[in-house]
Amino acid sequence: MKATIILSMLLVTTLTFSQQKSKIQSKSYSATGKTIVVYTSADSTNLRLTNTDNLKFKDMKQPLETQTCIFVNPNKTFQTFLGIGGAITDASAEVFAKLPKDKQQEFLEAYYSKDKGIGYTLMRTNIHSCDFSSDSYTYVEEGDKDLKTFNIDHDRKFKLPLIKEAIAMAGGKMTFYVSPWSPPAFMKDNNNMLRGGKLLPEFYQPWANYYVKFINAYQKEGIPVWGLTVQNEPMATQKWESCIYTATEERDFLKNYLGPTLAKAGLGDKKITVWDHNRDLMSQRASTILDDAVANKYVWGIGFHWYENWSGGDMMFENVGKVHEMYPNKDLLFTEGCVEKFDAAKYQLWKNGERYGKSMINDFNNGTVGWTDWNILLDQNGGPNHVGNFCFAPIHGDTKTGELIYTPSYYFIGHFSKFIGKEAKRIGSVSSRSNLITTSFLNKDGKVITVVMNQSNKKVTYNLCVDENTTEVSILPHAIQTLVY
Repeated sequence: MKATIILSMLLVTTLTFSQQKSKIQSKSYSATGKTIVVYTSADSTNLRLTNTDNLKFKDMKQPLETQTCIFVNPNKTFQTFLGIGGAITDASAEVFAKLPKDKQQEFLEAYYSKDKGIGYTLMRTNIHSCDFSSDSYTYVEEGDKDLKTFNIDHDRKFKLPLIKEAIAMAGGKMTFYVSPWSPPAFMKDNNNMLRGGKLLPEFYQPWANYYVKFINAYQKEGIPVWGLTVQNEPMATQKWESCIYTATEERDFLKNYLGPTLAKAGLGDKKITVWDHNRDLMSQRASTILDDAVANKYVWGIGFHWYENWSGGDMMFENVGKVHEMYPNKDLLFTEGCVEKFDAAKYQLWKNGERYGKSMINDFNNGTVGWTDWNILLDQNGGPNHVGNFCFAPIHGDTKTGELIYTPSYYFIGHFSKFIGKEAKRIGSVSSRSNLITTSFLNKDGKVITVVMNQSNKKVTYNLCVDENTTEVSILPHAIQTLVY
């Protein structure tokens, strides 16, 4: 009898395992017979997200060392994709309001339509003023620690209308998060919203209450707030709105004030991102905050920017990967990047776009789930900016002529945002040569999206290899391609 029971259990176990194995195998991706649609943007050409090829896979023999290959393994999955987008700042909203109606429509479609544009699904905005505002402002009267005068009327003129129109163009759904650049002056030890300074301990609670007031006010406007960052660039003393937090200060403000205050207000579901500064110090910040069990429970992820090369060094992509290794259960979010030092003569400078492509490929390959550009729109002067910190945006609006100027950065971002779907899984993607860099995602609809960037001055022919299938692809010098199959 005992032997019969054991035998029955073995049979059930074997059958269950076989069924599970069958399910796994049935979900495995196969490239056999598939068509590869290739979209290309290339320097010194008119190619901009242009369909340049429709190719077929064929059987693959062993690749040779003399061949350049992109190896994609759809059966090796990594992080889940959150989205790509940009920030709607005061500056972006003010420029948008000055455009003719037809150009406003074109602009909205260019960013937020998946068919006519590049399909942004991620959005950031500033909590009261930042450098890309026409002036410094807050939502309370000076000295109002009880926040009785709190209101967002300032945002009703420009920012709220654009945010609402963008969300509508995106189909009513947007992953929207918010960031402060500085508390009101009276809450800081330098009594100034600009030039750094620190939040005074007696204002930790009023400042935490301020986030709650802001989130509730925006949600009352019909704008769901997905998350927030604690502080934009907490280690930078800037000539514009800024506030310094050491790692321990950010940790303690989060665990003792901001986290509990949001939870008590019924906003405990909002995703809190810490750091929100450059890749250089992100490991130290992550360790200090996440190694504290109480602070850790409030943290959704670590945000980072790309300006660490201010010192003359290279972008430190490996730091993103190291943080991901140490804290694999926390998400990584690129929260800001732009090309600095605006110069209208460099609108079409191709290397500005390449900076985006290189960063996005490396950040995604190091575990990043979402990528947020800075201003979605600036004027013909790289502003407005109340401290003269003029920069580039992917699209500029000339407020004198009413024209929209699309820069290479717009198209480089589009090679990712237009094709990678929400909840896609990053999959294995490796280049056999350093002149090509690549990343790949598997969309929920079963389509693979492979992005390849040619960093060299020469046309390259490479083999796209998926399991035992291959196809030969050509990529022009300084080009970026998206392959959909």
